[in-house]
Amino acid sequence: MSKSVVEISSSEKSAFISKKTIGLGILSFTVVLLFMPLGHTLMILNEELLHGHGLKLIGAAIIGAIGLGLLILAIKSNYNNTVKTLLGLVAGILVWTGWIEFSFVWIANKLNVMPYMENGEVATKPEYLIMPSSIGILAAMLLIFLFSETKCQFFVWFQKLFGFKKEIIATSKQKKPIEIVTFIETIMIIWTFYIVLLLVYDNNIAGDKHPLTYLVGFGSLAWSGYLIINLLKISKFDYSVRYAIPTVIIFWNFIEVLGRWNLFKEIWIHPFEYVIELSIITIILVALMAFMVVQTLKGRLKVTS
Repeated sequence: MSKSVVEISSSEKSAFISKKTIGLGILSFTVVLLFMPLGHTLMILNEELLHGHGLKLIGAAIIGAIGLGLLILAIKSNYNNTVKTLLGLVAGILVWTGWIEFSFVWIANKLNVMPYMENGEVATKPEYLIMPSSIGILAAMLLIFLFSETKCQFFVWFQKLFGFKKEIIATSKQKKPIEIVTFIETIMIIWTFYIVLLLVYDNNIAGDKHPLTYLVGFGSLAWSGYLIINLLKISKFDYSVRYAIPTVIIFWNFIEVLGRWNLFKEIWIHPFEYVIELSIITIILVALMAFMVVQTLKGRLKVTS
């Protein structure tokens, strides 16, 4: 995962939390957070509006293609780092939703996988029942980060443990494109924690009321709290957004667990019942992103140490 995940250099953060860094942190956290429910809503809308099996797969293909188009735009453009970061984030969410999640939908439908039911209601959809089958390829992909230059403390710890951190740094010369880093970071972190949640929900492993699920839920809340403290020290907006990605997704694990326990209604999976609420979320997100772009172009979303 990217430099933004757990480690920030001194040039990218203030020595202390200040009002300006708090503002940057809250802004970036809010933007990434608002993408979480809207990503779910996009998937539901594609399924509900395009009822036919073939039609919803075509819709999913288009969603992913739009994501790819945004990524290519970011790669080929001369936009500033903030715009590239935002494009990479949106691209990652669209490719995950359109191409990755719906690939599991396609296979689940093809194999006639039935949903997991609890108390007469769908607890886990068919596509999520087969998603853990990707755990092997996820592990293989994570090895790429283990054996390459990274600032993610999780992988850095293992690199130091196995004694090849210096060799990796010595052979790393090229700077990674910001948009690619953001894109890959978004997909890998979403994928990783989907698998974590699905495994602990599995009654053959733990179950949604098992102590392990409590540990994942409340552990994620505590972990995200630690990351938020770091986030509030970051003085550059593009780094702040990239750091907010894992911070929000880890926090979202807690929200997902609470939803699994039916402690609140997940309005984002009922878009036709909560049109006004989800429209407001969308408007706020678009407005905040527009504000970010304008302010960074004016050079205002940067805090000097």
